[in-house]
Amino acid sequence: MVVVCWSLKGGAGTTVVSAAIALEASRRGDNPLLLDLAGDLSAVLGVDGSGSGIADWCSATGGAGVEAIDGLAVEVHGGARVVGRGVAGWESADPARLDLLVSNLGERTELVVVDAGDLWTAMPPGGPPPDLIDPLLELAGRSVLVTRACYLSLRRVGRQVRRPTEIVLVVEPGRALDSADVEAVVGAPVSTQVLVDPAIARAVDSGLLARRSPRSLLRAMGSAR
Repeated sequence: MVVVCWSLKGGAGTTVVSAAIALEASRRGDNPLLLDLAGDLSAVLGVDGSGSGIADWCSATGGAGVEAIDGLAVEVHGGARVVGRGVAGWESADPARLDLLVSNLGERTELVVVDAGDLWTAMPPGGPPPDLIDPLLELAGRSVLVTRACYLSLRRVGRQVRRPTEIVLVVEPGRALDSADVEAVVGAPVSTQVLVDPAIARAVDSGLLARRSPRSLLRAMGSAR
């Protein structure tokens, strides 16, 4: 299965949720592959993301085939693997290689979790192109919008065409909107709620999310299966 996590506003928590879905799968004995389209997953998971990554592979016209994608993966504590974003700009991506990537991900038997980042502002060169994002969302068994109950985020839902199959709601105290409001605006169910937790922030800031995953985060991801 392919799971694509995305948001419509920076700082929503997409990278943390993507990592947590894969880490929870690892705890169940799976060997998931994380694909970082946005650029922060390696740092959050405490692994080296400075080398070539998926953007470089997509830009290498005439280069190595899809079998090279696994060679780009770095093992994460607990059994997951992550393919970093890399250093190439997305504007140089070869459309034919984007198609190959989507086909390869769809044929995989292991869980694939894609961190697509903020799709409202992300466009080449920094963000992945629609020619990659839209086929991935169509392919995905789970299209996960990560959002807070934030008016500025939710007002963007109706101003773009992408729709998720589910929502991961990051819950902050003091918000006027609740999960029912979010579901009504987005038109999809809230599959899980993740409380804003200082333990999560500390794990992210120290690059130890994989080694010291807060129990509250893993429980939330386990309930969303």
